[in-house]
Amino acid sequence: MKIIVLAKQVPDTRNVGKDAMKADGTVNRSVLPAIFNPEDLNALEQALRVKESMPDTTVHILTMGPPRAADIIREAMYRGADGGYLLTDRAFAGADTLATSYALATAIRHIGVPDLIISGRQAIDGDTAQVGPQVAEKLALPQVTYAEDILKVDAKGIEIKRRLERGVETVTASLPLVVTVNGSSAPCRPRNAKLLQRYKYARTASEANEVSTEIKSLLDQRPALHIVELSAAEIGADLAQCGLSGSPTKVKHIENVVFQAKEAKRMFPEDGEIDALMQELIANHTIG
Repeated sequence: MKIIVLAKQVPDTRNVGKDAMKADGTVNRSVLPAIFNPEDLNALEQALRVKESMPDTTVHILTMGPPRAADIIREAMYRGADGGYLLTDRAFAGADTLATSYALATAIRHIGVPDLIISGRQAIDGDTAQVGPQVAEKLALPQVTYAEDILKVDAKGIEIKRRLERGVETVTASLPLVVTVNGSSAPCRPRNAKLLQRYKYARTASEANEVSTEIKSLLDQRPALHIVELSAAEIGADLAQCGLSGSPTKVKHIENVVFQAKEAKRMFPEDGEIDALMQELIANHTIG
């Protein structure tokens, strides 16, 4: 079985400052720390579990982003993935979900549609939960969203537990299939020390031009260390549907919100003060 995990390197939204957005409304990724999108790690874990349960299964990461996004492919390889594809080109810059899903779907057609495509439900820099379903639509594949656990998979199909707002349901589907995984799914396993040593020199073609002669020689000897780098031209993408050109979503206004400390009241654990507080809360209809 062949599995592709759609993953994204995202800005760490815990460290957003005043320079986080550019004038054109796109994220200024150069000033923010970059991390592996959390729910994509949940998706990777589900893929690795399928790999463990089915012989001859391969798991590859597909990510779109700047050259530094190769970091999350290496991170996935340290955890058990077999390799990855970096979709990188200036033409992809500023893409919204429509342009992103177009580029990813086009790349998957170029690579070869796998048996299973898994992604996180959404990325923390956009919170749209649109890319996975849009990729499924563009590839004309069935989809299962809000997955929490892949219960069973074989040549006949797949059984998935979904976590919904008001409960849990179990569904079955045929392959090939697109699955998006919730953050409530099992967390991804940590790095494996042996895999870290095996893949620490994995590089894209662009990165290979900047390493030492010794590492270049190692890359020539070990094809498994090559992270495939793909441009818009290589996958045959229509530039009118990529990046800002292919993005109908436009940011019209950005507002910086500063949280102000509200008035605080300090009280001591005495019956009189607690009674007074209760009367005040009832009077202003906070409770009661």
